[in-house]
Amino acid sequence: MPQPHTLEAAHEAAEKGPNIGQTIVEHVSNSSLDHPLIHLPKVLGIDMSVTKHVLMLWVVAAVVLLIVTTAVRRYLRQDRLVPSGFMNALEFLVEYIRDEVVATNVGKKWADTWTPLMLTFFLFILGANLIGLVPVFEVLSLVNHFVLHGDEHGFLARLIHGGATVTGNFNVTAGLAVITFFAIIIAGTKAHGFIKHWKNLVPPGVNPVVTWALLIPIEIIGMFVRPFALTMRLAANMTGGHIAILAILSFVFIFAEQFSPAAGMGVGVFSLATAVAISVLEVIVVFVQAYVFTLLTAVFIGMAIHAHH
Repeated sequence: MPQPHTLEAAHEAAEKGPNIGQTIVEHVSNSSLDHPLIHLPKVLGIDMSVTKHVLMLWVVAAVVLLIVTTAVRRYLRQDRLVPSGFMNALEFLVEYIRDEVVATNVGKKWADTWTPLMLTFFLFILGANLIGLVPVFEVLSLVNHFVLHGDEHGFLARLIHGGATVTGNFNVTAGLAVITFFAIIIAGTKAHGFIKHWKNLVPPGVNPVVTWALLIPIEIIGMFVRPFALTMRLAANMTGGHIAILAILSFVFIFAEQFSPAAGMGVGVFSLATAVAISVLEVIVVFVQAYVFTLLTAVFIGMAIHAHH
C-alpha cells in the first residue's frame, strides 16, 4: 500500500500539471544508466549496460548493412550490367560521393582510398537521422500499454524513455569526429610521411622563426577545433529539430492547463500544422547534415594531404 508521503507527492504533482521541460528532455536524451534497457556488468570500471542509444547504434548499423548488402548481392546476381531501382540510386550516390566530394577535395589520386570512409559516414549518419524521425518506440509503448497490457516497467515500456536519434547524442557524434581526427593524421602521414606531416603545421618559408611560437599553438588548437565543430554541429542540429517539435506540441497542454480545454484544442490545430511543417523540414535537414559532415571530413583530409595549397 502506498505510503502517505507518496500519495501527497502524487497529489502535488497532479496539481502542478505536467512538467513540459522534463518531458521534452526525456524524449531527446539517452536513457539513464540507472535504468538501462539491458543490465550488464562493469568491465574495467565501465558500465557496459545497454541504453537506448546503444541499442539504436546497433539497429542503425544492422539496417544500413542489410539494405546495402542485399541491394549489391541482388545486383550481382543479375545478368545485366545496368542497375535499376534502388541499386541505381545507390550507384549514383557512390559515384557522387567519390567524384564530387572526395576527388574534388582530397584529389583523384587518393579518391579510391578515402571514398569508403566517406560513404560509411554518409550512409550511417543518414540512416540514423532517418530512423530517428520514425516514432517506432512510441508506437511500441502504446501497443504494450493498450493491446498487450504489459508491465509499466517492462522492456517495451522502457523504450519510450529517451530519444531514438543517436546522432543527437554528443557522445556518438564525438566518436564519429574522433575517427575524422585520426583520419586526418593518417592521410597527412600517408601523403608526406610522419615527420613531414607534423612539419606542415608551419608553412615553409615562414620568417622569422619567432613566428613559429604563434603559428604552432594555433595549428594545434585548430586540430582539435575541427572535430569539436563536427561534434557540436551534427548533434545540435539533430536535437534542435526534435526539441522544437515537442515544444510546439506542448502548447496544447500549456493552454489547456492555463485557460481551458477548449483553448488547448484551438491551439492544437496550430501546433499540429506547425509540427508537421517542421517535420517536413527535418526530412531535408537529415540529408543536409549527413552531407555536411561527410563534406567537411573530406575537406579536412584534403587540407592534410595538400598542406601548402
